[in-house]
Formats: sequence, C-alpha cells, structure tokens
Amino acid sequence: MNSAVKKGMTVLAGSLLAAGLHASELIYQPVNPNFGGNPLNGSYLLGNAQAQNDYKDPEAASRSGYERPSELDRLTSSLQSRLLSQLLADVGDGNEGSIVTEDFAINIIDDQGVLSILIEDINTGEITQIEVDGLVPDNF
Repeated sequence: MNSAVKKGMTVLAGSLLAAGLHASELIYQPVNPNFGGNPLNGSYLLGNAQAQNDYKDPEAASRSGYERPSELDRLTSSLQSRLLSQLLADVGDGNEGSIVTEDFAINIIDDQGVLSILIEDINTGEITQIEVDGLVPDNF
C-alpha cells in the first residue's frame, strides 16, 4: 500500500474512534414500588403474584355468608322483574295496572298526565308514593 492510502485510513480510523466513544454511568432503577420503583408498576406486579398463587382458603366459603339462590328463586325473581317491566311499559301507552308479589304491592295510576306509583311493603306496611308530572303517552 502506498503511504497516502495508509495516511487516509489512519485519519479515517482515528475520526471514527473519536466520534463513537461515548460512555455513561449505569444507574440501577428498581421495578418494585416498595423499593423505590415506579408506583404504576404496583398493579401489574400484584396481578402477576395473584395469578401465581394457587392457595385456596378452606374457610373462605363459610365466612362469606353468600348462599346461591335456588333455580326456583331465580325464576321467580326474573318473572317478577319481567312483569314489572311490562307494567311500566303499559303505562307509557296510557294503561294503568298493579302487581302483587310476596314482598310488595305496586299500583300504578295515570291521573291526567300525573303518574302515581304506590309501593307497599307487605311485611312492614310501609307505603312509598312516587309521582311523576308531565306524562304524555304520545311521546313514548
């Protein structure tokens, strides 16, 4: 190789080395918020820990106090809800009506645009009245 090429390569190598050498200090950043990490990592770490936890408390079911309703209770509740919904829909058409369940007696009366809903708790005898003014059956 001739000396001009060697000089050019030396200058090129020197400039590349000088430009590419930058170093910085390594800084430890914790992940866990308990040890100074980002607080937004907490829910992610807790979710991972709970996903790995396969321990089941044998007494948890007895402490909750929840008892699953029977199929008959669920059907009765669903039917009562459906009948009450239909009764309220009929009021929009200008009809009145009532429904009596095991716990409540509900009477709905439309008095010239004033909707009165009387709810009686059969067990305690307590009566609640709700009045809605401005009922126009044509708007439904």
